[in-house]
Amino acid sequence: MQKSTKDNLPFYVLMAITFVLLTIARYYCKQPLLRTLPLYISLVVGFLQSRVNRYAPLIGGFNSLLYAYVYYYFGLMAMAAYALFASCPIQLITFLQWNKRAYKHSTVFRCMTTKQRIWTTVACAAAWLITYFILKAIGSSYQLLDNTIMLFGVLISILTMFAFIEYTYLIVVSSIISIYLHAVMLLDKPEQLTYLIFSIYSLICITRGFFQARALYAEQQRLATSQKIS
Repeated sequence: MQKSTKDNLPFYVLMAITFVLLTIARYYCKQPLLRTLPLYISLVVGFLQSRVNRYAPLIGGFNSLLYAYVYYYFGLMAMAAYALFASCPIQLITFLQWNKRAYKHSTVFRCMTTKQRIWTTVACAAAWLITYFILKAIGSSYQLLDNTIMLFGVLISILTMFAFIEYTYLIVVSSIISIYLHAVMLLDKPEQLTYLIFSIYSLICITRGFFQARALYAEQQRLATSQKIS
């Protein structure tokens, strides 16, 4: 228990600092609480993600409903639709799936086959093109970044639901793109400062989660190998 507290202490401090920065930025940009509430909730979700904890998608699923409202407000139609119709239900299903295959505080991970990776890449490329022209037709803001992050989100959500270890790589890339999106939007919409601050916090949590998930997967592989040998 003491070791766990000591290992998590830097993230408790990081969470507290981010909370203060978000609050200062919210007042500075005169943002209503409802528009930043999902960020405060995501501080907890981010911490749980850093530990690859199966309760992260449970809280995150309900929090997606708030994100859908915020994305719609900022004109990010693809991300709003993703949060409402994909992220919310998929994360709730993910929690149930991970509980069925629970391993310590997380779940049992698996790896995609080469064929699955090829078909997934082709499907995502086709979906990106279709969605881009739809967003262009309806006049969505920041079409390239909005579309890319949305599709990354859908793919990552599905891979996470089935506990494919590949999600850990993609979520880091998606987080970096998200930081860039909020930085670009900051030029036109200063209130994006709160989301930029959170995106940096999220990247740190996700990076830690990457190594945590890889360590759990390696441990599970060793355990499976030893059981076969015995």
